[in-house]
Amino acid sequence: MLIIVKGIIKVKMSKKIVLTGLRTNGEYHLGNYLGALMPMVHMANSRADEYQINLFAPDLHSFTTPIDNSKLFEQTMHNIKLFIACGMPVDHNNVFIYRQSKIPAHSELTIILNNFSYMGELSRMTQYKDKSDGQNNVSVGLFDYPVLMASDILLYDTSFVPVGEDQRQHIEFTRDLAIRFNNKFGEVFTLPEDMKSQQAFVDRDAAPRIRSLRDPSKKMSKSIDDPAGTILLTEKPSEARKKIMSATTDSVGSVSFDWDNQPGITNLLQILALLSEESQDAINAKWTGNERYGDLKTAVADAVCKKLEEIQHNLDKVDERQLEELLNRSELEMNNHAIKTLIRVQKAVGLRA
Repeated sequence: MLIIVKGIIKVKMSKKIVLTGLRTNGEYHLGNYLGALMPMVHMANSRADEYQINLFAPDLHSFTTPIDNSKLFEQTMHNIKLFIACGMPVDHNNVFIYRQSKIPAHSELTIILNNFSYMGELSRMTQYKDKSDGQNNVSVGLFDYPVLMASDILLYDTSFVPVGEDQRQHIEFTRDLAIRFNNKFGEVFTLPEDMKSQQAFVDRDAAPRIRSLRDPSKKMSKSIDDPAGTILLTEKPSEARKKIMSATTDSVGSVSFDWDNQPGITNLLQILALLSEESQDAINAKWTGNERYGDLKTAVADAVCKKLEEIQHNLDKVDERQLEELLNRSELEMNNHAIKTLIRVQKAVGLRA
């Protein structure tokens, strides 16, 4: 359906759009899977009949932190395969999977929106302050990250953007920017839902933060300085088992879900609950008071190895030619949608008649 607002043609989609993605410049690990990939896959499988699911690989965002540029393309393709191997229903008519860099409108809209964004509000972004802290040379890309993210969202008339706590500030910025632009030029952008509605859609208080197996005071990371604490999704299950059985625990001597006093044990209980798909309360009730930490580690190792074997088996079956065809179809559809939004913006700001 077409709606004309102040001379601007606006396309109204038949289904509300959900946008989600995960940076692709590094190897995915167990923390990525449990905190982001698994919820994305569950959301797509349970909601694709009702919503349009836009799953994108934000490869342009990769440059905001130092990376090995020579491996970016290969790593992006590998991680898209992992999305499929983890169960993303890419054959569903309402699911689109695409690379951000293949849609030029992301970059052009960012350039335009930069001129309606304020230095003060961008400098207050928590992620910018955290990642720039102590750095001598901070890139403009890191500073500008929220504007590119706003473009990712606004190009597709997105309603819902499932994100973790660290990204909520960017959703609020996107809404503020869209309201500012609409107040000046008319109803050009569809506003994403407010944070209360976003949280209700996600239906969880916060994304789980999987801790390092070596140092449970830190989150699990693909950083080279924590190989013993991180389990990659492509890691041999036997190696993953060794890491879990050697995981740092404590000297309390009794299992309890207690982040303050027993973070290592609590991290293992969290992993077990997520992989077993039982509630955390049910897992805690089963293990609380157990004095044999080795039994808990064995149960976690069994669950992790089973999941790794399943993902790796599915990964081997992903056909690269079919994947290219899938990406080309999705990127053509997304490009058509993005261009329509970009033309609305160009007309609004006077770049088109």
